[in-house]
Amino acid sequence: MRIGVAADHGGFEMKECLKNALTDSGFEVVDFGAYIQDPMDDYPDFIIPLAGAVGKGEVDRGVAVCGSGVGASIAANKISGVRAAMVMEGFSARQGVEDDDLNVLCLGGRVIGKALAWDLVRIFLAARFSGGERHRRRLKKIASLEKGEGKE
Repeated sequence: MRIGVAADHGGFEMKECLKNALTDSGFEVVDFGAYIQDPMDDYPDFIIPLAGAVGKGEVDRGVAVCGSGVGASIAANKISGVRAAMVMEGFSARQGVEDDDLNVLCLGGRVIGKALAWDLVRIFLAARFSGGERHRRRLKKIASLEKGEGKE
């Protein structure tokens, strides 16, 4: 499985730890930055390219880290085909994939520890979309919004 990772300064240290753990676990990792700790960087500069790669199928899933996880989630969800969520516990990491076909996990580098982050990443990557009719129906409605077919 090919996994994309990205973070701004608020998630840089956690991204580096997760990148190493993923590589050590046999995943192919694509790093979208940041490549240095820079307190003046902006999360969209790294999260948007990651999300674009997920949306185009260039990576199978993504892990995006900012200080809280909120900004990363907002940015990633602007990209067509991306279903991103900020997750802080295992149930949502698994259920988000099984029911909602979550493909970008967003984490807060300043709000959760590295051990929990790694547990969440492992749960997220092990989970599979159930493909249930009601779940496909819901995703189809979301996809129509991305195409501008939905109501505002």
